[in-house]
Amino acid sequence: MSQSSRIEWTEATWNPTVGCTKISPGCQHCYAEVMARRLKAMKTPGYANGFALTVLRDRLSEPVRRRKPTVYFVNSMSDLFHKDVSDSYIDEVFTVIEKCPQHTFQVLTKRAARMARFFQARRVPMNAWLGVSVEDRKHGVPRIEYLRHVPSRIRFLSVEPLIADVGQLNLTDIHWVIVGGESGPHARPMKRSWVESVRLQCREQGAQFFFKQWGGWGADGKRRSKKANGRMLRGRTWDDMPAPAAQR
Repeated sequence: MSQSSRIEWTEATWNPTVGCTKISPGCQHCYAEVMARRLKAMKTPGYANGFALTVLRDRLSEPVRRRKPTVYFVNSMSDLFHKDVSDSYIDEVFTVIEKCPQHTFQVLTKRAARMARFFQARRVPMNAWLGVSVEDRKHGVPRIEYLRHVPSRIRFLSVEPLIADVGQLNLTDIHWVIVGGESGPHARPMKRSWVESVRLQCREQGAQFFFKQWGGWGADGKRRSKKANGRMLRGRTWDDMPAPAAQR
């Protein structure tokens, strides 16, 4: 079933598939993989295969049954554009999205090339926000160009975990940028200068900026719990984001 979420930039999660495979350095310490193993051990429905890619067709109707306008993060435990998810099933997911104009659906992928190909001859529902993960220059930044050609009303970047300086970004036609550090026992540090660089580029190029967390390393470069490090940047929180479908 859909779950309320502690992720700062969404309200609930909807996972019509679960499981994934690693394709870039941002995947190295995947929180979803750890959680999937835990859920399998708890015999939670949907996680009998652990983190192996699993299509859960019975979950397709969950957003339809919810009348209250909700911001959904789609596939927090997977990647909708994984090679083992068929085009026909992705079509079914977006059909559900279109049937629920009261909700906003945030779809994030590392498979940016496939997402761009998928939408070459398809329309993106107005209430779907499409985004790509950007963890570094080599693997993450090239995904932005693929995203730019997807005909979505809102295009966003999840620059999390930010594990390296991403350099100069072209944010043309990118509406929203989330930045966050890695958490967990093996978290890699995120430098303050990397965050500030992205924030300033958002300001200069007109993209909304959302700072999600420092993660396992603080702004001072010291290791602490995620909670202790918090979300403050330059003495404030940064929670800018586009208006959900129900508020337009």
